[in-house]
Amino acid sequence: MDFAEARRFMVDGQLRPNRVEDPRIVAAMRDLPRERFAPPAMAARAYADAELPLPGGRAMLQPLVLARLVQLAGLRRGERALILAAGTGFGAALMAKIGGTVTAVESDPALLAIARAALPAAVPPGAVTLVEADPTQGHAAGAPYDVIMIEGGVHAVPRAIQDQLVEGGRLVAIGLEGGPPGRAMLLRRAGGALTATRDFDAHAPALPGFAAAPAFVF
Repeated sequence: MDFAEARRFMVDGQLRPNRVEDPRIVAAMRDLPRERFAPPAMAARAYADAELPLPGGRAMLQPLVLARLVQLAGLRRGERALILAAGTGFGAALMAKIGGTVTAVESDPALLAIARAALPAAVPPGAVTLVEADPTQGHAAGAPYDVIMIEGGVHAVPRAIQDQLVEGGRLVAIGLEGGPPGRAMLLRRAGGALTATRDFDAHAPALPGFAAAPAFVF
């Protein structure tokens, strides 16, 4: 299979016609070898317009959904980004390629193994720091962050994660309240408070541990 050609078709057929307008994201999605972040048996499906099943009942987000979620976050070059439930690391690689300094948190050792194998050939050394930990706790040791992306579907954002945003910081995720489908959600911290806005419709599997609780509920 010609993966470079598949990437081009994915960008031209899925992303460009569907409001992915940030040239950095378009270039990164054309360049990043998404197939290396997939389990070997799934590599041929890496550029399909669909979620990609992963071990443990998880999934890589549909390419268009991920690209638009990253675009919604509005990451600027040099900002610090935290990726939670980072899976095999593709979303973290995308954030790094567009100029972020990225910390990626994942609890599943099998998914982390794929990320550790794929990232060195995809991003510069040190661009992504992988952390094996509970994503529902964020990563306070590196806080605060300019951008936080939860890479999947959530009903609520735990307070521990909210508190890791800087003033002016943004958090994006797929909110599942009121679905299906889910909705891409953007949280902004301003004046010490968080405000939420809904954006595009999107499907994403519910992430363990992000059920509705005393926290910011989408």
